[in-house]
Amino acid sequence: MKLFSNPTQDEIKMAAKALKDGHLVALPTETVYGLGADANNEKAVVRIYEVKGRPKNHPLIVHISSIELFDKWARDTPEYAIKLARAFWPGPMTLVSRRTNLAKDFVTGGQETVAIRVPSHTLASQLLKEFESLGGIGVAAPSANRFGNVSPTNSKAVEEELGKFLLESDQILDGGQSQIGIESTIIDCTGDIPVVLRPGSVTIEMVENLLDTEIGERSSLNQNVKVPGSFKTHYAPKARVVLNGVTGPGDGFIALEEIPTSIGAIRLASPKDVLEYAQVLYSAFRLADSKGIKTVNVIPPAEQGLGVAINNRLLKASKGE
Repeated sequence: MKLFSNPTQDEIKMAAKALKDGHLVALPTETVYGLGADANNEKAVVRIYEVKGRPKNHPLIVHISSIELFDKWARDTPEYAIKLARAFWPGPMTLVSRRTNLAKDFVTGGQETVAIRVPSHTLASQLLKEFESLGGIGVAAPSANRFGNVSPTNSKAVEEELGKFLLESDQILDGGQSQIGIESTIIDCTGDIPVVLRPGSVTIEMVENLLDTEIGERSSLNQNVKVPGSFKTHYAPKARVVLNGVTGPGDGFIALEEIPTSIGAIRLASPKDVLEYAQVLYSAFRLADSKGIKTVNVIPPAEQGLGVAINNRLLKASKGE
């Protein structure tokens, strides 16, 4: 496994060739780091599942460089989906659409839908463009962690999490700390109205304001649509995560900076606002594990805007506690 810090253009080209040759490349995005493979190479995609320990019926997100490639993967696309793509791509939003023949079962988890995203991170964009110049069409890239664990937001976390599972021919591209810190918003675009399947930094309010209409809620109609992060337990550190609990001596503690730390507790993060809360959450979870902390008490932010996505991750990390 090779790690490239602040990779040069030549090193980005090498990484693109590695993808085209069937190897894995961990890459930065604005949300979290992803573990990438050629989305049309079944053998390479199977290795993603093996490295992550991920269920093979759990779909992957295909990353492309621009909206121009969307129709290669998606068909019967409603007008509102195009409007969303034009407004929020490149950016932290994934659209679930009916798949074309290009999207094979090994990427979609056997579903008739495919998840597509255009990341905005400069390094990810450069890598995708170089990959496409070699004849590639999309890079399948779930978060670069073992399945169910905390997503990595820097290259060090990727190396610690997956280093022993990667081959010498695989690569990690270091593009600094992820700016958003939690995974993309996932929106189901297969019905008459969009439905948010996983909240993220493209908030429900932003979508509703753009489309000038209320959007749907996940229901029995789309409950069976599998998407990343849809398990009840996910994004979890080794430590036990408790929401709004009593913090004892030696416990970890995460809360907005204006909330004081209990006597004897170990402060893991003091974000000044909801944006910083999302940025530092996963790093704080990893810090807890590195310190051997057994319990982390978290005071969640308000359930509005980006706070909805943060609370979604916290609930899954806490297993409902």
